[in-house]
Amino acid sequence: MSDSNASDALGSKLKVHIDALEKQPLDIAPDASSRRLHNGVDTLFPPADLHGSYTNNRPLPSKGIEERRAWIVGGGIAGLSAAFFLIRDGHMPAGNITFLEEQGIEGGSLDGAGNAEEGYIVRGGREMEMTYQNFWDVFSEIPALELPPPFTVLDEYRIVNDADKNWSKARLLEKQGQIKDFSTMNLTKRQQLEIIKLLLARKEDLDDVSVEQWFSEGFLETNFYTFWRTMFAFQNWHSALEMKLYMHRFLHLMDGLNDMTSLVFPKYNQYDSFVRPLMSWLKDQGVTIQYDTVVENLELATQDGIKTVTALQCRGIEGRKTVNIEARDLVFITTGSMTEDTAYGDDDTVPQLKDKRQAGMGSGWQLWKNLAEKSDSFGKPEKFCGDVPRSTWESVTLTCKPSPLMDKLKALSVNDPYSGFTATGGIITFTDSSWLMSFTCNRQPHFPDQPDDVIVLWTYALLIDKPGDYVKKPMPECTGKEVLTEMCYHLGLIDQLDAILAATKTRIALMPYITAQFMPRAKGDRPNVVPDGCTNLACMGQFVETHNDVVFTLESSVRTARIGVYSLLGLKKQVPDIYPGQYDVRRLLRATRTLNSDEAFLGEGVLRRVLGGTYFENILPLGREEVPEDLHNHGLFEHQLQALRGLMSENYTLDDVKGRFQALRDKLRGRH
Repeated sequence: MSDSNASDALGSKLKVHIDALEKQPLDIAPDASSRRLHNGVDTLFPPADLHGSYTNNRPLPSKGIEERRAWIVGGGIAGLSAAFFLIRDGHMPAGNITFLEEQGIEGGSLDGAGNAEEGYIVRGGREMEMTYQNFWDVFSEIPALELPPPFTVLDEYRIVNDADKNWSKARLLEKQGQIKDFSTMNLTKRQQLEIIKLLLARKEDLDDVSVEQWFSEGFLETNFYTFWRTMFAFQNWHSALEMKLYMHRFLHLMDGLNDMTSLVFPKYNQYDSFVRPLMSWLKDQGVTIQYDTVVENLELATQDGIKTVTALQCRGIEGRKTVNIEARDLVFITTGSMTEDTAYGDDDTVPQLKDKRQAGMGSGWQLWKNLAEKSDSFGKPEKFCGDVPRSTWESVTLTCKPSPLMDKLKALSVNDPYSGFTATGGIITFTDSSWLMSFTCNRQPHFPDQPDDVIVLWTYALLIDKPGDYVKKPMPECTGKEVLTEMCYHLGLIDQLDAILAATKTRIALMPYITAQFMPRAKGDRPNVVPDGCTNLACMGQFVETHNDVVFTLESSVRTARIGVYSLLGLKKQVPDIYPGQYDVRRLLRATRTLNSDEAFLGEGVLRRVLGGTYFENILPLGREEVPEDLHNHGLFEHQLQALRGLMSENYTLDDVKGRFQALRDKLRGRH
C-alpha cells in the first residue's frame, strides 16, 4: 500500500469518507476526566470512556505499512501486546516484527516454572477484574489453551469464572489461625472524609505526597487499609496519587474489597494462562524473537527537539552489535522492571541481592537511565529505583504434599483445594504478623503438569525488615523453611511443624523493585508513552504516563502498548479511557454505604423517600439484612429528618448552617 492511499486500495466507494477521516484530528488516548460529556456536532468520535463493541472496530492501515519494521525490546506482556496490536490493528506483516528479549524465555514478570520434585515458583500473581478493556480485547482473539477452535482464552476464562464465583471466608486471621471479623471497613467519620478528600483532590496537588502524609495515623490501622495495602501491595510511604488513581479506577469494586467477590482469577498460573497462548499465536503469525539479547542503549538523531531512533546497541551471546533503525521503523521499549535483579532462595538457602547500594543496575533500568541522560522527556528513573529498601518485598512459593498444613487450608477455603474450584479466594492476611504476612491458594492445579496430590501455595510479606514473631529474623535473612515456620506459627500449626516441613518444598523470590512503580512521583518523572519529540519510539509497561489508569496491573501494560502502536502508526482509532464506574451513581451510592460500614449515609433517607417505589429505586443500595421492599419504608427518612431538625433547633441560624456546610466543603477540598 506504499504507492497508493488507503481509500484507493481498500474501498473506492468509501473514498470520500476515508479521505475525510485521514484529515480528521484524533486524540489517540483521550482523557475522560478532563472532558464534559455531551452530544453535539463537536463530538465526532465516541466518548473517551465508551467501552463495548462500537470501539472494537479495525482501523485502516497506514501508508507503506508493508515496508515498515518494528523492534520490541522486552518480551513481557506489554511487548507481546504491542506485537498483537501491530498485526491486528496496524496491519503490519508479522514477519516485520522482531523481539529482543534479555532472558531465555518470554513473559517478563508473568512467570511460572518448576516441577513437583524441585518445587514450583511464581514470583507473583495477578488479581484481575472484568473491566480490563484492553487486556480482554487481546485475549478475545487468542486461541484457547485447552478448548478447540474457535474458542479463545477469554472464552475459557469466562467458563471457569462464571461457574466458580470467587469469594473469601477467611480474609483476615489473628491469634494463630482464628478468623477475624472482616465484614466492614471499620472507618470513622473522619477517616471516611479523608478518603472523600483524596477523591476530590486534583492530581497535580499530589505530586510527591505519600499515603502516610495524606491520612491520619488511625486510618493506617483500619480494616479498609489492611484490605487495601495487602491486596495491592501498598506501603505507607508509597504514592498518595497512585492510591487516588486506584480508588477512581476500582470504585465500582469497593463493596467486594473485603471478601474478594470483586475478583476473577485464571485457571492456571499467569505464564501458562496468558503468555504461552499469546506467544504461540504470535509465532504462528511469523514474528521473530531473539532471546538472550540485551539492549543497552538507543542511538538518537536529534534536531530542534525532534528525536528519532537510528540504532539499537545490543549485547548477546555472540558479543556486542548495533542494529540500524530506519526512520520509518518503530521501536518499543519496556522502561524499568518490577522483577529485575530478583534474588532466589530455597528450603536451606537465603536469597542474596546483588548490590543494595547500586540501585537500578539491571538492563531494563540501565536502558531507561541511559535514555534519561539524553533528554528530560524520558523522565527520572532514579525516583523509582533509587530507594531499594522501600520498593522491596519477598514472596515464597510452596509446593505441598498432604500434611497438617493442607488440613488447615481446607478449613480456611471455600471449597476443597483439591476440587479444582476456588480455594482461599485470594490472599489471607495475618493481621498480627510483624511481617504483615499473607498467603493464598489459587485454583488447583496451578500448573498443567501438577500431580493430583500436590497443592501450590504462595505467600508474601510487606514489612520484611522486622523480626518475625516466632522466627526472630527479618524475612530476607530467612531460609524457605524458616519462612514456612513463621507461617505455620500464625496458622496455629507450630506443634505439627516437622510433618509440614517434610511434606513441603519452598522457593524464594526477593525482588528489589517489586513496588518501585508505587514510589511517590511528580509530573514528568515518567515519560509519556511516546516521549515528547519522539518520532519512532514508544515506552511501555509500569513506568510510563497515562491519564487515569493505574500501575501494577496487566491492563496498564497492555494499555501502554496499545497507545504506543496507535500513536506511532497514526491509526484512526482511540484507546478508551478507564471504565467509567466512578461516574455511575449506583456505584457511588454503593461505595458510600460500604465505606460507612454498610450503614445508611447522610441523605440516604431522602433518596429513599424520593425514589422508593419508582422506576429508579434500583440505584439505591441495600443494607446487609434488607430486602427491596424495605426501600418503601420511610423510617430511615423520618430518623434522618429528626436528626436534622435537632441540629436546626440548637439555636443555629440559617447562616450558621450555611457556614457549617461551607466549612465542610472547604475541608474536603483541602482549603483552610
